[in-house]
Amino acid sequence: MNEEKWDRLLQIRTSGRDDSSADQYRYPYEPTPYCVLERLVNSGYIRKENTLLDYGCGKGRVDFFLSWQTRCRSLGIEYDERIYAKAAENGRTAVSAGRVMLRLENAEQFQVPDEVDRIYFFNPFSLKILQKTMGRIRESCGRKPRRVLMFFYYPSDEYSSFLMAADELQIRDEIDCRDLFPGNDPREKILVFEWNSGSVL
Repeated sequence: MNEEKWDRLLQIRTSGRDDSSADQYRYPYEPTPYCVLERLVNSGYIRKENTLLDYGCGKGRVDFFLSWQTRCRSLGIEYDERIYAKAAENGRTAVSAGRVMLRLENAEQFQVPDEVDRIYFFNPFSLKILQKTMGRIRESCGRKPRRVLMFFYYPSDEYSSFLMAADELQIRDEIDCRDLFPGNDPREKILVFEWNSGSVL
């Protein structure tokens, strides 16, 4: 099923890239392809009892799709007011809107709710902001130690190096997505990490 058909089925509009507010710290809006999200769903890592946090949710595709497919609860945060407005509009029409919450927030200042146990990233911002975001995740896991799985789609080398060296993170899986696209791009994957609350980053 192509991108437009999924959007119609979910009763949302999420297609297209948007570079208008991008800078050296926050990257352009580009939705995760639905075929990649299908592969994540098929991994079984996200279930009805989970609460997903989507950093840089854009127009909400990840949130609306995963909550519809897995029945999980999803929380998307977006810093760009104009793109957030489009996500909020989708929230009024989406078939899975009842399980999705969207917030206009900066990632580095956002206090991670203690019920969050799944976190999704598609290169939303710079390594500097990612490091600050990790501090917020650490605070939440300090308040309520728990098993948290983190998904990084199409990770940059900079992201990968940081994540692999982080004491609080342990690599759990690599979901290969190269066969979904031409070119055999080695970045076409989802890295799955588990947060270890007992370590120090």
